[in-house]
Order: sequence, then structure tokens, then C-alpha cells
Amino acid sequence: APMTAPQFHFVPVMGHEVHVAEWGDRKKPAVLMLHGLARTGRDFDEAAAALSRDFHVLCPDMIGRGRSSWARDPEVEYSVEHYAQIATGLLDHFQIDRAAWFGTSLGGMIGMHVASSPEAQRVSALVVNDISPELPEAAVQRILSYVGSLPAFDSFAEGEAWLRQTYAPFGPAADAYWQRMARSSLRRRGDGGLTLHYDPRITVQFTASAHELSTWDRWSRTRTPTHLLRGAQSDLLQPKAARRMTQSGPRPGMTEFPGCGHAPSMSNPQDTALLRRVLVELWGQSAPP
Repeated sequence: APMTAPQFHFVPVMGHEVHVAEWGDRKKPAVLMLHGLARTGRDFDEAAAALSRDFHVLCPDMIGRGRSSWARDPEVEYSVEHYAQIATGLLDHFQIDRAAWFGTSLGGMIGMHVASSPEAQRVSALVVNDISPELPEAAVQRILSYVGSLPAFDSFAEGEAWLRQTYAPFGPAADAYWQRMARSSLRRRGDGGLTLHYDPRITVQFTASAHELSTWDRWSRTRTPTHLLRGAQSDLLQPKAARRMTQSGPRPGMTEFPGCGHAPSMSNPQDTALLRRVLVELWGQSAPP
């Protein structure tokens, strides 16, 4: 039966303290799940629980988010390159040579980065959720408009309402998903009010390491078995870029999700079942190194 609760760890990596939710049996094939820009590894609870029957699943909070430590040098550390080193460092900590990588948005950028790097053998399979090697400026500005300044809430109910509205493009999800999102996304401030659980400086990556946002050259040399997920109304993974992705580099198959924009939450039973099928299929295509 799937594991119903994760184990939690604080893992020292590169001078950071990284909070990880670990699901399933360490003897099973590993899956590393990486969240979006201002999100946390707890977003994947439903998917990780479902996958834990067949896989050993790690869901870290990237630095600056959730319960992980914040950067001392944001301009350097809040970058895809640094996140990628943290991700492979986590695999080292758990003594995992190769894992399937699933990444939503920024998490997908991290996975694409590693799969096109000298460390590519660490990625046995790659599932990219609603992101491409180019980011439309209007979509980036939309995201920065709600990530760049921390909102303030008087209650968890108010915070949950804000999250439901702001993350409506994640698509339909059970009430339990949104309740947990509030519980894992809000923190108390010094005055007892609530705000979101991330370092507002995470947005520095869009200016300090802007070169990481256009990576078609890296995509073209990627050979990892890959699958692409797309929200049918996504403003971040636009149809033209999605077509270019499926026709170049690893030539992934693509699944589109009606009723979703950026980015499908993958929290509903039919979506977690699909994700499991995709991972098993990709795993079969990936020859050991």
C-alpha cells in the first residue's frame, strides 16, 4: 500500500539546511520532485503518496522556501545552477546514483539544466511540468507581480483564499490540497500576522542570472528520456515552444491538461496515475549508464 505519511529530514548541503519530505522505500527506484518558484515540496504530497508504492520519492523545499534555510548570497545562490548543485547534493546524501526527475516550472528548469550538464547521468528520466527553454516576458511579469512582494494575512482562512485565487491556474484540486497548501505556505511574522513562507529575494534570479532563462542550446543536446506536461491554458509554456520542445532534443511525448494554466498541480488521482505510467515508461527506456 502507498505510504500515507512522509518522513522529514533536514539535510546539510553546500552550507544550506534543506528540508526534505521522503516517501516510500529506499530500495525502490528514486524520484526527485522539484517544485515551482515560490512553492514547497509539500505541494506534491498526493503525487508522492501515490508514487511511493513503486518508487522512493524525495520532495525537497528548495532553499529560500518552506522549512529550508535562506540564502546568504541571494544573487549567486538563488540561481538554477546553484539549485542544480543542491539537487545532486541531495541525491548524494541519500546515496542515490540516478533518479527520475519531475519538475514543475522552476523545478523543470532545474531538471533540464542537470539533464544537459556533465551530471546528466544522474537523471534516468525527466518529466517537465509546464516550462520551456524560453520564458515569455509577460508571463514572467505576471508571476513576479505576486511573488515579488509578500502579502500579509490576518488568518489562515484569508491566506488560503488568496492561494486558491492566485494559484487557480494549477487547476481543480481537492479542498485538502488547498488547506495543506495554506498550512505549508504560511508563516507567522514577528507581529503575529501571517505571510508566505519564502524569501522575497528569490526573484533575483530573473536579473542576476538572466542567461539561465534561454536554454534551447542545452535542450538540443539533451538525450534523457523525457515527457512534457502542459496546462492547456498555460501562459508560460506556449503552444509554439511546446511544439519546438517535442521536435528537438529528447523529443518528449506531451500530455495536456484541460482546465489548467501554469502549472498542473498533478494532485488528482487520475493525474497521479498518469504520472506513474509516464515514469514507468520512461524508466523502461533509460538504459543504465
